[in-house]
Amino acid sequence: MLALEMHRLAIILHLVVVVAGAIRVLGHPGDAGGVTPLVHFWEKALPGTPVPEVIADLVHKGIDHSPLAEHYPVTDYGARDVFFDTNYAVAGDDIKRKKGWQRCRRCAEDAKAGFYFRETQLRVGSTMTFSFRPAMVAPILPHAVAEKVPFGDLPDLLATFDIAPSSAEAATVADTLSQCQALPIDGEHKACATSLESTVQSAMRMLGTAGTDDDDSATTLWAAASALPSTGLPLQPYVIQAVTTLDGDRHVGCHIMPYPYAVYFCHMTPAMPTKVYLVSLRSSISGGGPAVTMAAICHLDTSNWQKAHPAFEMVHTQPGGVPVCHFMSYGNLLFGEKAVAATR
Repeated sequence: MLALEMHRLAIILHLVVVVAGAIRVLGHPGDAGGVTPLVHFWEKALPGTPVPEVIADLVHKGIDHSPLAEHYPVTDYGARDVFFDTNYAVAGDDIKRKKGWQRCRRCAEDAKAGFYFRETQLRVGSTMTFSFRPAMVAPILPHAVAEKVPFGDLPDLLATFDIAPSSAEAATVADTLSQCQALPIDGEHKACATSLESTVQSAMRMLGTAGTDDDDSATTLWAAASALPSTGLPLQPYVIQAVTTLDGDRHVGCHIMPYPYAVYFCHMTPAMPTKVYLVSLRSSISGGGPAVTMAAICHLDTSNWQKAHPAFEMVHTQPGGVPVCHFMSYGNLLFGEKAVAATR
């Protein structure tokens, strides 16, 4: 026990050193000039793509209010998105995946809240009725700190974050580790990432966009996130004001998992094409709130999804029918590839 406590104190001390050495983190308010390794990394990996505000907030939160010093309850929160829906809906014999599908306690709730919709609904002037629950999202740890946190060692991790081994939180953390360690389903690429840098790198590997320093025609990444408040959105009609199609037909979805700090589960299935949009919406009710811009992904091929998937009932289709779309929840990320024009 003493050794675990010493390890925890060493990680906290390392966090203090990292924060003290950070001149600027993604435009952190009040910081002086200068570029941190994270800023340099993002600008090189995603040139021309600004860091989504929600992601910058979670990065700042990981420095200003680190989960190593402040306890964040580990719950099956709304920001889990449809990771369980699309990932566990695929037919197969993987017992862990079937267990995950059975544990999708909120799938029916999401369907009732208008979570799924048809691609044909994404047109200016169209009205959509949906809602999002408030999201309790843990902060994103600095990469140097996340590397020192015992991600795969459950007892060590529980001790580091003062989580009782017999608690519901411990069971949720163990389940997240199980999902991260489970084998991918047929044709799927997957990875769990514990920092923003490793999340971007996972997406780059899946999309094959690494490129080389002397190849100025290599493809590069873009990233998108929904700009909705962490307090969620009430169930009401929203009018679409603008729709923008983002590049590519293969996309990586990175979903925050229940954990003491932000852990992203990134996955894609190259053989199943997708389309991604940025959708600007405003409540059609007077005083219903400001406009929000949501990232939406449409799954064009659902032929191997389970027939019991609630999305099919919601959009009145069946496996292999019309594309099934959904918005990305708070704090989650979408990645795609874009061609970079040669400069020679």
